Amino acid sequence: MSALQRQKIKPTWLGKSLAGGLLGLALAFVLVAFFAWYGPGGIDARDKVQFNMWMIPLIWLTIFSFTYLFKSAKQAWLTLGGLNITLYSLFLMLGHGL
Repeated sequence: MSALQRQKIKPTWLGKSLAGGLLGLALAFVLVAFFAWYGPGGIDARDKVQFNMWMIPLIWLTIFSFTYLFKSAKQAWLTLGGLNITLYSLFLMLGHGL
């Protein structure tokens, strides 16, 4: 097998779609949670709730669309899963329960 064939993106669309759909949504939630708590005005900022709600689909669909650029579904699951575990752990260590 040549180096070019090993680096080719595999068309495992079902696994990548599930990774982007499930783990991408969870990742979008934790990213918006960080913004809600540590962004301008903190958690009690006026009108921030609506903005946070609108950010979730934008972040999620961006992550979902880039999921197809992973070389395999396994790599997508491992990368997105690792990011989720890391960010949720950090969020919980900072003292904010979900």
